[in-house]
Formats: sequence, structure tokens, C-alpha cells
Amino acid sequence: MAMKHWMPLPAALALAACVTINVYFPAAEAKEAAKEFVDKVIGEDGQPVPQTEKSGGGMAMLHRRVDLWSVLGVGSAYAQATPDITINTPAIRAIQSSMEQRFNSTLRAGFDAGALGFSSDGLVTVRDASKLPLKDRVAINSAVADDNRDRKALYREVAVANGHPEWEGQIRDVFARQWVDSARSGWWYQSGGSWKQK
Repeated sequence: MAMKHWMPLPAALALAACVTINVYFPAAEAKEAAKEFVDKVIGEDGQPVPQTEKSGGGMAMLHRRVDLWSVLGVGSAYAQATPDITINTPAIRAIQSSMEQRFNSTLRAGFDAGALGFSSDGLVTVRDASKLPLKDRVAINSAVADDNRDRKALYREVAVANGHPEWEGQIRDVFARQWVDSARSGWWYQSGGSWKQK
């Protein structure tokens, strides 16, 4: 007589509940969040935003859902993302405020003169120091270093705030494109290893 082996119900459910969760990077939502952030820092089309038009806000937190049936072992679950990426945390707001103040007090003049440019990795660089008066070069170099420190922190914070530190590189790429898209006509940016003027 053959003996039948039965698996306990909890073990069977656990085995059947092999769930595949795929979290896709929400590129369109990241672009929208980047535009909101960048426009507050440099203004739309590179024009400073008047104080009366500035508003708080940000986008809602990224959420994921898993289908109950998938958890119970019926098919695979795909984590669904709502179409928002948060840029409204205390750390991100502090970075934004610092960058906006620095841009309006120091960096904007460097971009307008053609001395500064947006690099392809989402940073700011001194493109042509000869476009600056000698007396302003130390201040601009210091502001560029401070701004790049804030930019790196921003890309990391946005990824972490949305629960996906592994998205930092993709966040950086989205912001790098947005800095150029929001730049004023005449400002410089790096593309394909060479400098171009918008």
C-alpha cells in the first residue's frame, strides 16, 4: 500500500505564493517632478520666479500595490505605481531653497555671461572662466562646488524619499535633461561630449 504525503496548508500556500514584484522606474512622473523642482530653482525658461508666484507643494508619495490574489498564489503580482514622485520632504525642500538662493545670487550671472554650463551628468561646471571678471572667479568656483554638492544630495534624496535608492542614477539623468530643457536661451550645456548653446 502506497503512502500519500500531504503538505500542510500554510506550507502549500507559501510555496504557491511565489510572487514576482516588478517596480518600474516611472520616467514620465520623474520628468514632471524634475520640471517642478528645476523651475522653482531657475524659473521657467531661466527667468527668476517672482516671490508672489512661488508656492509650496510637491508631489504625492510613490505608492505600490500588490494584488491580493497574487499573494495567495494566483499568478504574478506587478507592483503598480501611482503617477507621482515625491519631491516634498524637508531635506529636498532645504536643498531646493539653498539652490534657488545660490542660483539667483551668484550662478545666474555666470550662466548669462557664458562662463557656466550644465554638464551632461546633471551638474554645473565652469565652462569658460575668461568670461568672468577676475574678482568674481573665486566666488563662482565656490558657488559651483556648493551647488554640485547640493545636486548630488538632491538626486540621492529623491530616490530615497520614493523608497528606491537604486533609482539615483535614473533620477540624475532625468534632472540632467530637465536643467537643459528649462535653461534660458543663450545658456550653455554639454551634449555628446561637446558644448552647445541653447
